[in-house]
Amino acid sequence: MNTQVDRDTALPGYYRSHWPVECGGNRRQKAAHGGLHAEGATPEVTTVTNGRWNVMTIWRGPDELYLGGTIPAFTGPPPFGWLQRLNPESLEVISESPRLPCGDHVWCGAIAAHANGSIYKVNGSYLHRLDPDCQVLAERKLPVDQAHNGLLILSDGSVATKDLRLAGQGPSTITRLSPDTLEVMGPPLALPEGSMGRIASDQTDAGEFIYIPGIERVWRIRVAPNELSIDDGWAPQYRTEGGEQGLSWDGCISEGALWLMDNGDIDSLRAIYGEHPNGRFDVPSAHLSWRRPAPWSGPQRLLKISLESGEVVTATPFGTPGGGIIAPPVNVPEHSTCIAWDSINGGLAGVATDETTLRVRWTVDARPSMQPVVFPETGELVINDYKTGDDQLIVVDIPTGEVISRVSLGSRVANGMFLTAGLDRDVYYCSTLAVSRVRWR
Repeated sequence: MNTQVDRDTALPGYYRSHWPVECGGNRRQKAAHGGLHAEGATPEVTTVTNGRWNVMTIWRGPDELYLGGTIPAFTGPPPFGWLQRLNPESLEVISESPRLPCGDHVWCGAIAAHANGSIYKVNGSYLHRLDPDCQVLAERKLPVDQAHNGLLILSDGSVATKDLRLAGQGPSTITRLSPDTLEVMGPPLALPEGSMGRIASDQTDAGEFIYIPGIERVWRIRVAPNELSIDDGWAPQYRTEGGEQGLSWDGCISEGALWLMDNGDIDSLRAIYGEHPNGRFDVPSAHLSWRRPAPWSGPQRLLKISLESGEVVTATPFGTPGGGIIAPPVNVPEHSTCIAWDSINGGLAGVATDETTLRVRWTVDARPSMQPVVFPETGELVINDYKTGDDQLIVVDIPTGEVISRVSLGSRVANGMFLTAGLDRDVYYCSTLAVSRVRWR
């Protein structure tokens, strides 16, 4: 299959933008044009503390920055989702949606800028279509009463989303909806098992496919005009239920492979999905920190799964027992390096991918937790490094692992949310309670 990216081509189904959806595109390569040129430059930080669960920013037009999120109402009044359009420089709110129903589920959800000009937002068990001023055009309660983990726009413009389930919670379901009315297109597709990670997709010479990490296997879904179907000829096993490793988050499609990290269903996630509605507690839970020890003994693993043969190649960059993460890896083919980390124990690694085995090229003493951004042209990786009570951004030289810039964001809480590339040597950061822009001069 041809899985290479032409980053100069508009993404099918999306508004013409450099970053219309989380991770920059359906392959989740998190790659941006240009670079920060951060070495020797001065980072300037703008942080707004809004007390919300800030999930991600995306771009519609060159000056149209949108922020989506939810309210972290684990107890007390009902939660709701929201969308804001921000001033890209000051982060001032230009327009804001009304409170968006979420089925009383507390989870991060996602937003995307569609080719038709609308912004789509999934939050809990609801999908909304909103106009550029953040006003609701259509609302749909999804067929499954469960929090949904992300959405993607497929090449025909339809919207695909999936509910999140852990081991022992039954099969997850993919729902495909019409972009105009949000009508469900055909019966939702039930997977053979539950699934935690977000979906990735790829349009290839052989057709369009959705990739979904499950409880034990990774599933490939064929996309047809009126049907989603499971590809029974490709379902590689990446773990054994009840074994020493945890579940995988979403994958990065790159160089003919799906790149994953396991050990994702940490204590905080198990607590949130051990309740229904998800994330709603009668009394505050003591299990919501991602810093708690892992509920397994295995080290953090990086997995490379061939899209052709299904062969699984693994690496343990750190080897420390009880590894754990809350975000997936990123492969950077321009530098023959895949980036992996261990959030619970600490550690960031560049893993060489140009050999028959996956070999650790460098490590950094850092504690990342979130979805990074890479600039292949300048060889820069941007990711967070959480110091207790102080979340920081670091810029790492991908070939060498040298930290070439570091800046404190004024955010006291880190989570597994998204970084977004800007247009002026800048990136945007989202976390619980705060959102930031960092520009290098």
